[in-house]
Amino acid sequence: MCCGGSAWMKLRRGVLRNLPWVALALFAALPATGDTAAFDLSGPRIEMTVTHGGTTLPISEAPNLQAGDRVWIQTDLPADESVHYLLIVGFLQGPTNPPPEKWFTAVETWDKHFRQEGAVITVPRGAQQALALLAPDTGGGLSAVRSAVRSKPGVFVRAARDLNSASVERLRLDTYLNTVKSTSESDPKDLKTRSALAARTLGIKLDQDCFNKPIEQQESCLVQGNEQLLLQDNSQTMVASLTTGPSADLIGAVSSTPIAHSGYYSPYIGSVVDLVRIMGSLHSPNYEYIPALSIPNAEKVSLRLNSPPSFHSPKSVLVVGLPPVDTAHAPEIRAVDPTQQYCLDKSSLVLPVTGAPLAFATHQGHDFFLQIKDKSGKDLKLPATPDAERGGFVIDTSSLKAGELNASLQGTLEGQWGFQGFTGPTFRFQSAQPTNWTVPEAQRAALVAGHEGALDLHSNAAVCVQSVEMQYAVAKPVKVEWSLGKPDELKMTLPLKGETPGPFKLLVAQYGLAIPDAISLRAYADEAKLERFRIHAGDAGGELIGARLDEVASLELNGIKFAPEKTADPTSDGGLLLSASNAQAAETLKPGAQFTAHVTLKDDRVLDLPTTILEARPKVTLVSVSVQNGTAGSFVHLGNSQELPQDGSVVFALKSEAPADFPRTEKIEVATADGSSDVMLSVDHGNLILQDAQSLLATLDPLKAFGPSAFGPLRFRPVSYDGTEGDWQPLATLVRIPMLKEVQCPPTASGSCTLTGENLYLVDAVASDPSFTHPVSVPFGFAATSLTVPRPDGTLLYIKLRDDPATVDTVALPVLPDGQ
Repeated sequence: MCCGGSAWMKLRRGVLRNLPWVALALFAALPATGDTAAFDLSGPRIEMTVTHGGTTLPISEAPNLQAGDRVWIQTDLPADESVHYLLIVGFLQGPTNPPPEKWFTAVETWDKHFRQEGAVITVPRGAQQALALLAPDTGGGLSAVRSAVRSKPGVFVRAARDLNSASVERLRLDTYLNTVKSTSESDPKDLKTRSALAARTLGIKLDQDCFNKPIEQQESCLVQGNEQLLLQDNSQTMVASLTTGPSADLIGAVSSTPIAHSGYYSPYIGSVVDLVRIMGSLHSPNYEYIPALSIPNAEKVSLRLNSPPSFHSPKSVLVVGLPPVDTAHAPEIRAVDPTQQYCLDKSSLVLPVTGAPLAFATHQGHDFFLQIKDKSGKDLKLPATPDAERGGFVIDTSSLKAGELNASLQGTLEGQWGFQGFTGPTFRFQSAQPTNWTVPEAQRAALVAGHEGALDLHSNAAVCVQSVEMQYAVAKPVKVEWSLGKPDELKMTLPLKGETPGPFKLLVAQYGLAIPDAISLRAYADEAKLERFRIHAGDAGGELIGARLDEVASLELNGIKFAPEKTADPTSDGGLLLSASNAQAAETLKPGAQFTAHVTLKDDRVLDLPTTILEARPKVTLVSVSVQNGTAGSFVHLGNSQELPQDGSVVFALKSEAPADFPRTEKIEVATADGSSDVMLSVDHGNLILQDAQSLLATLDPLKAFGPSAFGPLRFRPVSYDGTEGDWQPLATLVRIPMLKEVQCPPTASGSCTLTGENLYLVDAVASDPSFTHPVSVPFGFAATSLTVPRPDGTLLYIKLRDDPATVDTVALPVLPDGQ
């Protein structure tokens, strides 16, 4: 061949025409000349079937031929064509072994008998490849074509292989592009999902950046001139390896383009460029050979040409690759996830697979079915259809009957690959069955009205769930969003925000079952938030710390039941005191022992709370109390030894019980009953004096410690160095005493008397007898210095102090006549 400029331009145009339209950008670095369309010209149509062992298949379902197969072939050409084509079917036996002349059969396509009946050709023994050639009838066509093939068998062996490869790759690309186009038109929002599934099943490499673009731009990004359309399979010969002939220079230019910078071509591009190079080497003065891609559909094969055929010398011979003469090699179809379970009752059941692009792009695999067994062991065959955009085989389960299958079973994908049986992967299945769903107790107890609630349901039937609804009483069911966490787990969030506490049901519907599974649940009120349970060794009760403790009904610890002493305030955070029903048992708990307290709420929920028994609280025993009166109110004689005058003092003796020796760091707290006034007595301050290791004297000056406004019952308790408090014990009643001066009475015995003095408001009532038969009450806010009182019994009056109205005190004052 000449290597001048015209040959270069012709080869260059041929290569460009042989690229698929989706990959034209690969040659963007080269200035285009002529038409750059790629195999977009419709050529003649051929009809073919293959008969093997008494079984006849359309050519689209025959991936291979074998010796002895009968190939029926017929062309579909116009009856009034001006140029007749000679159909030549030839068989090859390898690149270095010219085939016998008898392996070539020529048929005149314009023959009436052929137009009506076609021709049957038997595959000879020893053949390895097959070609069909359509040559314009000029006389001697068979001899010329046969001579060309026999003289260069390796070229035609390579052409047969590459034509088959290019046709198959074209089908893969077309299937993918059709998915992108149809999805973009019907459901653009689903384009990412479907195109990804199609790319996985067809072996297409996607550019994920396309999905970052606006929806309306994603289709063009996915199909135009970008690396994402390169196929992942690199098994085909790359033309970048060619180093001889004029095509090598062109390939070098191609490989420098941005997309092909790494020499990474799709098999389609590689096969097409190889074909152009090979066909270019077969020119003769009478014939040139141009490739024709085969697009089979059942019996019909549509031919696609990259350039119009020439009917002037050199005339164009169309070269069509036929299936190889070889044993069929079924692809290794693999389950995407062999551990995944599927529901056989699902009407739109898809079994995701990978590893077999040809099963989705061609019909070489056919009559697929899923083989399963019913309860009795009988084989059932469910039709299976490959669907690239859904990512696997769609199983037709419409023939299944309710209750026909076991709950768990396996099934195997089977079918035909060409004339041979095909066995694919085995899948795990569940069939819909009424089931008892398991709900984790912790989640069941955590469902709170007014808050969304996370819930996991467990059952082997999870993969068969169709929908989940939540229903309160007779209200309309509410849809619940859910997802499949594991093959036996449903994960969901219950919409409880607007609901009130009470029972409700989850309705779990399964494919193929008319009645949903009903799960009884309860939405609770806001539950108590438990922080800790404080109980000291030796105590018959403890304190529960947390929030919403009004919800607490009881507590159980080591078999001992505790009940609240009073109802907690629901609006405050704090503690709840609980007393043991068996005080003696509670008092035997040892410090440091660890238990789990079970807290029962009023709605029967049970919350667990880790608890450690604390060290025993400090404990002292009151041995004696000595009250020293003050100087004020010397005329008042207190009627109760427990009354402590405000200006007096008290000394009380204590003995340590726990610990046995009184620690010098321990303190005695004295406070009013209402907690408004308190003071800490300590050894360091000198108001605690140790008599010995166990005994001590405590001294309290109430006026100094509390001020003039303190009054009422006083109590004390020990407090350890770390703040642990003992029990409160009563100490005395702090009273304020008025300064009484005298009583003036009239001469007559029946008249009332007048009591004079200061701070008379500290008196609650005055009477002339200890029984208070006719008392005189002192009103609140009384600020006068004199008060009308009954005539004393001699010199005695009886009073009740406002700070201790339960005690009767005696007043001995001089009684003077009125006016003195």
